[in-house]
Amino acid sequence: MPLQIVRNDITKMKVDAIVNAANESLLGGGGVDGCIHRAAGPELLAECETLHGCKTGSAKITKGYKLPCKYVIHAVGPRWYDGRHGERELLISCYQTSLMLAKKYGCESVAFPLISSGIFGYPKDQALKVAIDTISSFLLENEMTVYIVIFDRKAYQISGKLFADIASYIDDRYVDEHTDSRSERLRRMSAFRMEEPMPCEASVCEEAIEQLMPPVSAAAAPKKAATLDDALGQIDESFSEMLLRKIDERGMTDAQCYKKANIDRKLFSKIRSDKSYKPSKPTVIAFAIALELPLVEMKDMLMKAGFALSHSNKFDIIVEYFVEHGNYNVFEINEALFAFDQSLIGA
Repeated sequence: MPLQIVRNDITKMKVDAIVNAANESLLGGGGVDGCIHRAAGPELLAECETLHGCKTGSAKITKGYKLPCKYVIHAVGPRWYDGRHGERELLISCYQTSLMLAKKYGCESVAFPLISSGIFGYPKDQALKVAIDTISSFLLENEMTVYIVIFDRKAYQISGKLFADIASYIDDRYVDEHTDSRSERLRRMSAFRMEEPMPCEASVCEEAIEQLMPPVSAAAAPKKAATLDDALGQIDESFSEMLLRKIDERGMTDAQCYKKANIDRKLFSKIRSDKSYKPSKPTVIAFAIALELPLVEMKDMLMKAGFALSHSNKFDIIVEYFVEHGNYNVFEINEALFAFDQSLIGA
């Protein structure tokens, strides 16, 4: 997945480069900075001493030494005052400079902490938004896998209002999938036949369904296939065929679609070359989000792949919340999914 939020220790990330939330001296400190220096060994400090510091909003690169990464990118984030001292612009610059350094040194994967959100005091929800917005903009023009690494739940926070709105939306719609038991369904269906003695369960189901279904004329009834070729000709389009058709209808390029979906290029190539490709549910939703499909069309695309949305699944309800509110930003949706301990959208 091009952009992924993970809970981990950044010093354990097996990527080409990790980003260190450094101070201007680059000589180590507390928090993430101290952890990275301890894990890398004294050679890291020795190289940092040759760099003669770094300005706030910028970054410099060193080797990774004992870390499982090739490089450490030392980014100096701003201290938070009140938001009116250029903090946001400096933080954006930190991410942009770090990403360009990673690109310059041929990195295919890079892991970031939430820069400035610790002892520098940048509000965590605002720091997260800057990180997501800046990284996602970079990924629209570049091929790279980027991780935002969260050490613990306290280090992660989305907007309080958004969290409350989604929690309320979930509360209004979430149902326990086990409450609607088979016996309860049978009881409700049998209510249609209360004037008659209760027949066997199978006939209750059949008769209740018959009463709910409108009569079907012979002209409207599905035509039986006379031959195997006829039967095959009646098969509906596959998920892959529907996806490619929708991309063309939207006037998008393949790259625009898979990048907006937060999907890896290699996975998209597999889908394009195999019309019978069977995707995962998050992958289907990712493309539906990228194509900005309304809920009814999203459900249709899910059905092509054998899936459905359910109010017994918090992941599905959160996705539904964003679609109904017209927000098709997959990265913002993933922020919320992570906050509610759900799997993320994408490959």
